[in-house]
Amino acid sequence: MKSAFRNAYFFTVSLSRSLNPNTNPNLNLSPIFHKLPLLSTTTTYLSLPLLISRHRKAPGRSFSTTLSMSGGADSPSTSLDKQFEELRSKLEESGRLREKIRAVVLEIESTTRLLHSGLLLVHQSRPVPEVLEKAKAQIGVLKGLYDRLAEIILECPGQYYRYHGDWRSETQIVVSLLTFMHWLETGNLLMHTEAQEKLGLNSMEFGLDIEDYLIGVCFMSNEMPRYVVNQVTAGDYDCPRKVLKFMTDLHAAFRMLNLRNDFLRKKFDGMKYDLRRVEEVYYDVKIRGLTATGYSNGNQGVVEGES
Repeated sequence: MKSAFRNAYFFTVSLSRSLNPNTNPNLNLSPIFHKLPLLSTTTTYLSLPLLISRHRKAPGRSFSTTLSMSGGADSPSTSLDKQFEELRSKLEESGRLREKIRAVVLEIESTTRLLHSGLLLVHQSRPVPEVLEKAKAQIGVLKGLYDRLAEIILECPGQYYRYHGDWRSETQIVVSLLTFMHWLETGNLLMHTEAQEKLGLNSMEFGLDIEDYLIGVCFMSNEMPRYVVNQVTAGDYDCPRKVLKFMTDLHAAFRMLNLRNDFLRKKFDGMKYDLRRVEEVYYDVKIRGLTATGYSNGNQGVVEGES
């Protein structure tokens, strides 16, 4: 055992000097090896032949190269760090963009509340032209806000629907208010292209999503029963007839759409109950003989078979 250990010791010293020529030749390592425990000596003795055999089997590879292979330039950890650095940069850019969008959306919400509060006066039997005049002042503000929103989205082409959810619900409410205003003024439905023009949107770059428009129209129908009741209370007994005809035509038009079982479908189903409430008011007024004659009864009972 001692002779084998002595041979291994001299081989280690010669190997270290061949790898590092500047090693002090007077350096004596024997005291260190004498102080090592028996287990370390045995382990050293057994591992040296294995190291020698591996070194001989790889003639084109130096010992220093074997020790430094894990720190190469093409290691997996380097490529992994590079990928996540790119992902971090993209996420930060997306976050900054969402902050810009959110700032504009907050202003849209504020303007929409002002517009809605002005339109609520129509339920108090205020003159419609007076109510519309105050409400129309906010449309120009909304148009400017949507212009700013379009400029932000154009900074990342092709990413419209990625960030669409950040302003979707606000746009639906805006469409519902614009549609209600248009009906109060003309008695007709605000078309999709007309809504885009009012908001200054371009369908080619930053347009009004079709589902947002349809959901906004469904929101508008929720105001009709309340409007009818208040108008009848104020003495306008012909209002239920006009609203009933409009709601019947709108409900029939929606039935042409093949709607999925999603939020739009649920809002369309709610329109049926709005129409029924308007029908009940009209029937009640007609039974009392308060309606004008000459209105066809062909619109009655449109929803009776759908419940």
